[in-house]
Amino acid sequence: MRVFKTRTIATDACKKGRVSIGGATVKPSRTIKVGDIIEVRKPPITYTFRVKALTANRLGAKLVPDYLENLTPQSQYDLLEMTRISGFVDRQRGMGRPTKRDGREMSKFREETYADSFFLDWEDDDEDEEN
Repeated sequence: MRVFKTRTIATDACKKGRVSIGGATVKPSRTIKVGDIIEVRKPPITYTFRVKALTANRLGAKLVPDYLENLTPQSQYDLLEMTRISGFVDRQRGMGRPTKRDGREMSKFREETYADSFFLDWEDDDEDEEN
């Protein structure tokens, strides 16, 4: 149901034990039924889905919500956001040179830091008091 971009990637995830139904890892050919709870580990988070309906053929991505209900807790999405932010701040050794995108995100992060905005606001208050 379009949890993965391609069927090959989905098959590989099943073989690696990253897909489970009811707590048990599954093979790629495992059939599902309505009401099954599917857990998909895409590090660093685990997505959880409930099967609402079945279809005989592949669907477009826009129709997936009609067949799957996303039960993933907000804490998992928060973990994903923290990992995304820290991914360019705490770059692992040996990861190579930052990409252009990493550079843009780092500069954006430096511009939006709390301390900078706090001190800029504080300096504006001092100027207002002097006038």
